[in-house]
Amino acid sequence: RARLVESGGGSVQAGGSLRLSCEGSGYTHRMFCMGWFRQAPGKSREGVAAVDLNGGLKYAESVKGRFTISQDNAKRTLTLQMNSLEPEDTAMYYCAASEAYMDADYCHNALFRRHHDLHYWGQGTQVTVSS
Repeated sequence: RARLVESGGGSVQAGGSLRLSCEGSGYTHRMFCMGWFRQAPGKSREGVAAVDLNGGLKYAESVKGRFTISQDNAKRTLTLQMNSLEPEDTAMYYCAASEAYMDADYCHNALFRRHHDLHYWGQGTQVTVSS
């Protein structure tokens, strides 16, 4: 079975940058949808960004223009470049993916609503942004 491991979290001042990485292993073939999610204390989990089976990118409105998601050619490594960080970005960040087939719309829906359709999840990496 696939395993996902996040890295790159840390503490940064507002306006700073961090780069998160998610490395996958144990894939049978490929991931059809990979994304980043975050959850702050007392708040529900929120989809941040995703890459669909076509390489299409989708972002939450709150991070557009500041965050960039990317994927390696083997679709087993996911990166989130976070710039212009704000205190509101403080959260535990999780990498998630689906090895089961899903089209682009399904992947986008998983990002924003059906998180559970992504069956593989990492343990998370903490991002703290101070003002």
